[in-house]
Amino acid sequence: MNNTNNYNQIVKTIQNLPTTAGVYQYFDKNNRLLYIGKAKNLKNRVKSYWRFTPSLHPNPNLGARISKMLQQAYRLDYIVVDSENDALILENSLIKQLKPRYNILLRDDKTYPYIYIDESLDFPRFELTRKIIKGKNISYYGPFPNGGKVLLYTLYEVFPLVQKKSCLREKKACLFYQIGKCLAPCEGKISTDEYQKIIDRAKEALLKRDILTKILQEKMLKLSSQERFEEAMVLRDNIKTIEALTINSNIDLAKEEDLDIFAIVNGKTKGVIVKLFMRHGKIISSDFSIFRNHDIYDEDEAYKQSLLEFYTQESPQVVKTILVAHQFSAKDEIEKLLKERFGKKVEIIYPQKGTKAKLTKLAITNANEVLKLNNREDSKIEPKIAELFELTNIPYRVESFDNSHMMGVATVGAMVVWDENRWDKSSYRRYELKAKDEYAQMREMLSRRIEDFEKKSPPNLWVIDGGDTLLKLALKLLEDAGINLDVIAIAKEKLDAKAHRAKGSARDIIYTKESVFELKTTDKRLQWVQRLRDEAHRFAIAYHQKKKRKEDSKNSLLEKKGIGPATVKKLLNYFGTFEAINSASFEEISVASSKKIAKILKT
Repeated sequence: MNNTNNYNQIVKTIQNLPTTAGVYQYFDKNNRLLYIGKAKNLKNRVKSYWRFTPSLHPNPNLGARISKMLQQAYRLDYIVVDSENDALILENSLIKQLKPRYNILLRDDKTYPYIYIDESLDFPRFELTRKIIKGKNISYYGPFPNGGKVLLYTLYEVFPLVQKKSCLREKKACLFYQIGKCLAPCEGKISTDEYQKIIDRAKEALLKRDILTKILQEKMLKLSSQERFEEAMVLRDNIKTIEALTINSNIDLAKEEDLDIFAIVNGKTKGVIVKLFMRHGKIISSDFSIFRNHDIYDEDEAYKQSLLEFYTQESPQVVKTILVAHQFSAKDEIEKLLKERFGKKVEIIYPQKGTKAKLTKLAITNANEVLKLNNREDSKIEPKIAELFELTNIPYRVESFDNSHMMGVATVGAMVVWDENRWDKSSYRRYELKAKDEYAQMREMLSRRIEDFEKKSPPNLWVIDGGDTLLKLALKLLEDAGINLDVIAIAKEKLDAKAHRAKGSARDIIYTKESVFELKTTDKRLQWVQRLRDEAHRFAIAYHQKKKRKEDSKNSLLEKKGIGPATVKKLLNYFGTFEAINSASFEEISVASSKKIAKILKT
């Protein structure tokens, strides 16, 4: 295919590229973002993609993925930054936010909790944190991708520690002392030295967790003998959770090292990232996450993204040595960035022999096991959805939106999230909306979600409760933000200009950018979209009802003061909320209503 004419704009941009660090972006002829990259020297990096004689054409030595991208490239933009590190950070941020077609997006941006203790205090406590805690004598344990809360709870179950932050302030022994869970330092019944011995044993148990599980097993058996079975079952579940934190391994390190181990494996339909966390020579926890960009997989980008996402500036702890299961070209850049970010040298090693190589092989083994278990999902409906609606990506993660109000009162919006065949309720969001009509309300809600893409990456698909008009609104907002994201809208069938929702006969219409679909009510694909729409509707209605009850109670308080419903509505139209009415001055209320009403409210 001869793209010489298409490359005219790219040639002009290359001629004017600076030799400084920066980020470059390739777009197709429809202004859709194809690829984001970073460079220490923009001119040299971008020129390496091309050959200039006899006319501009892609470098034949490039891989299939980048070659395919360049065949579609029509325009090139760039952003200049101060340093290579800044380029690396900006590139990662933009990839997460804008979802270019040919960049891999791992969506591996979880933050893990750590257990920490501030031993500068006389009677310190263990707490959970996901961020750096300021203090001179802070110790961190973890990270704990799963089971951190259970581990913390167990520490307080097993050791007589200060159970609550408020305990020491009370200066009086409480119920915890009476039941033997605390030794009442608040009344001076234990010295700081004796309490420190308990802390030392608890710190040891955090690393050697069989200490905790043995004590829990003894308590569980005792509760069972007393026929306190429900309490015994809680301890049984906690034992399982604590035991599951550790991957069993016969690998024996010669010294008590702290290591983070990363392995990324790409399979036929999906890939997996496995992380193992070794502290003092023992694997204390592990985690994995699935990604779907198998067709554009790039090992260099995968490791670069995974490490940047894990070691953020807010990370409470960073080890001196990171092991990776594969070589990747950005290793030196990541090391340099981490040194700048944490103020200490961090080494990334690809071990090829010895004990450390066994650790990376262990991580790869676990990654392959995860892939084997997940490959049983081939019959999922999501690929069928992608095929029917001609989506860019298979919609494994979907965000669905709806809003709710009653005569303009308690106007709210809701976003629900479907991820890997389950509801991701921790990602649900509620929105208080100011707009008056449904079109403006949807625009307000979607705009706020787009603003949040930098912190929380876009999904594979948006489902909008509404028709073609709201679909076009969503597509326009995404286009203006430069974001590649599929959108479909679902609208209720109209009979005599009214929505038809008779049970068992809902003939909803689905709108996409290119087509309109009227599927049979028995079609599983329609039911899948309906399920997403209905969950968003349920979540929005629940929030609306809660907000309406709250506003009704405030309304009734005003009416008790002798202010009628018409005046309340007038005040709400003017000020917007009950809180604004309450904080308004006498003069402001006089302008909005009358001096009589102002006197009632402000006296």
